[in-house]
Amino acid sequence: MSGANSSSLTPGFFILNGVPGLEAAHVWISLLFCFMYIIAVLGNCGLIYLISHEEALHRPMYYFLALLSFTDVTLCTTTVPNMLCIFWFSLKEINFNACLAQMFFVHMLTGMESGVLMLMALDRYVAICYPLRYSTILTNPVITKAGLATFLRGVMLVIPFISLTKHLPYCQGNFIPHTYCDHMSVAKVSCGNFKINAIYGLIVALLIGVFDICCISVSYAMILRAVVNLSSADARQKAFSTCTSHICAIVITYVPAFFTFFTHRFGGHNIPHHIHIIVANLYLLLPPTMNPIVYGVKTKQIREGVIKLLLGDKVVITKDK
Repeated sequence: MSGANSSSLTPGFFILNGVPGLEAAHVWISLLFCFMYIIAVLGNCGLIYLISHEEALHRPMYYFLALLSFTDVTLCTTTVPNMLCIFWFSLKEINFNACLAQMFFVHMLTGMESGVLMLMALDRYVAICYPLRYSTILTNPVITKAGLATFLRGVMLVIPFISLTKHLPYCQGNFIPHTYCDHMSVAKVSCGNFKINAIYGLIVALLIGVFDICCISVSYAMILRAVVNLSSADARQKAFSTCTSHICAIVITYVPAFFTFFTHRFGGHNIPHHIHIIVANLYLLLPPTMNPIVYGVKTKQIREGVIKLLLGDKVVITKDK
């Protein structure tokens, strides 16, 4: 096997094949991914700058949004530059250890993104159901600890992916039909039994994705009950409006994520392989690209902050819970 260590059956490198079956469209796919990446980097870095420099945005909701933006821009940066090298320069080789590192960051950061969305749902729950205690419940130390716990959860749950994948025998080749090193895509290249990898991947999905979705669902059920009980129609409208951008972010993140996860493990054989790969890439690129746009359009305080940056101090940003 090319690049293999004969004693350990561990390849020296993998070959990432991009999007097999759509080679003729690689240039157009790369241009789309490049455009989305540029929007993601500019949008998320702009949000982080705005939140850090605008005192009126120094509130829990925007701290969590800054954390989401940091996670998003880091996530797409771990994959897109390498994708573009594959599409533009045919640089398809990736060192075995670099592949494992990319796998770690992809799965850790996607888990962290899910956790931050859960924290943002809890933030909206506290803001709407306990408005008078909002600032005393979500203090800066609590926000810091919550962010750190989300990060550590992702790290601790994803580390076994690396160990399980590293110890698989790779005696059938080193070609990965993908644009980046995904856990199951790498495991399926192995000639060994990767059933444990699939089972552990399912367990991690339950511990992160399903747990977070349940927390988000419970939070919004409590929010809905509290909003319905409000006597004022204006108050109900205002409460709902503070949640719309977050709900959009949840849909943008979880729909392609669940499609990718379930088709990898439960059938999906009737779906062309290139569709799997395109959706898997959108799963990493769509949330970082769309979240800054959604929050910029839907959140009044962020719109006012952008206008203030462009026009100077003539605009006063409205504070809102």
